[in-house]
Amino acid sequence: MERTDVMSASAALFARRKEVVTNGVGVFNPSTAVSAKGAIIMDADGRELIDFGGGIGVLNTGHCPEPVVRAIREQSEKLIHTCFNVATYEVYMELAEQLIEILPHGEKTKVMLTCTGAESVENAIKIARQATKRQAVICFSDAFHGRTMMAMTLTAKPAYKLNCGPFAPETYRFRFPNHFRYGRNLSYDDFVEREIKLLRESLMATVDPNNCAAIIVEPVQGEGGFVPMPQAYMKELRKICDEFGILLILDEVQSGFGRTGEWAAFHHYDVVPDLTTWAKSMGGGMPIGCVMGKAEIMDAAASGTIGGTYPGNPVCAAAALANIQYMKEIDINALGRKVGKICVDRFEDLRTRCPEIGEVRGLGAMIAFPLVKNNDPFQPDSKLCADLMASCAKRGLILLSAGTHKNVIRVLSPLVISDEVLGKGLDIIEEELLRLTGRA
Repeated sequence: MERTDVMSASAALFARRKEVVTNGVGVFNPSTAVSAKGAIIMDADGRELIDFGGGIGVLNTGHCPEPVVRAIREQSEKLIHTCFNVATYEVYMELAEQLIEILPHGEKTKVMLTCTGAESVENAIKIARQATKRQAVICFSDAFHGRTMMAMTLTAKPAYKLNCGPFAPETYRFRFPNHFRYGRNLSYDDFVEREIKLLRESLMATVDPNNCAAIIVEPVQGEGGFVPMPQAYMKELRKICDEFGILLILDEVQSGFGRTGEWAAFHHYDVVPDLTTWAKSMGGGMPIGCVMGKAEIMDAAASGTIGGTYPGNPVCAAAALANIQYMKEIDINALGRKVGKICVDRFEDLRTRCPEIGEVRGLGAMIAFPLVKNNDPFQPDSKLCADLMASCAKRGLILLSAGTHKNVIRVLSPLVISDEVLGKGLDIIEEELLRLTGRA
């Protein structure tokens, strides 16, 4: 008789995980991985999974792009680590030069390589404080900037920092201009005008702007639910920063390298930031990021006050360098625009049949929709979102949620995904959502 109680390979992996990995390392999706290519993951049971998570926005060029794999292999045979502060090597400068070419910050730009997005944020704040000789930092509601101490302080979601305080002082949080949530009965333009007035009032009532080092914001919120900042609001931020000598830091960790259809989300805004933070898709899957900024601001950091053991690791830098060249060859920005349009068209059509979708929003291929009850942004349907993710997982689609209430479905598929695979994934979302809401 055939046994039916044998544990699957995936279940066995999770059982091992439970024994040796702390519970604090969350499970965002109940999938496993043995190998992957492009937008397809092979799980421990031999199933092919469509990847709409992209390693949380890391894999714009897909899993294991050949130029990146080749660069890792070749670099690892020559030099794996020295610490850039101890022995300088060329690939660090080559990567910095490429970053400056595609992401200039005014007349002269300088770069500091890091290992992660959170590390980029931590160092950007240190640079801003040294450059201005000020302490205060302004951040926004629904923001996500990382999980290290300063970055976690700037992150809004309480669930990410339970019992982790006390948090870093001299941080002030303003309301992010989310039209869906706060703009009911107002046109988009009227809403933005009101929020700009509120921004000015909040600034004067909350913190001395002459003691403010920086304003840090995501041009398109990531964990907050893929909410783009309005154009006029971003321009007002730039104006306020210029008026009071505050530095504008844009966190592009999730929105960079083609995700919004441009190298940077800020390229949509006609605004030049003072500092920016990067990671995720920069390295093609390898852990690397950077802080970039206007040269005179970057150089304000005293020698030895920023850096670390691993930032700009030669293997990671070589991977990122190859990845950027590959992105240029395949026109990653055009792919971002294409994937985004396909997703928007499908989700807008689905919304006409499924009123639980509050709106379809985002920029480029950074697309999401919140699930709500009674078309009310203050009635998030977290259960429907969780049920949809679970049912999609059973059908071989990796999907991630976002938002403070985990009620937002977001798409972070590799931008190299084929039309066929993208369509199949979108079909699964549509079919399962209609089934769960009784409209199949």
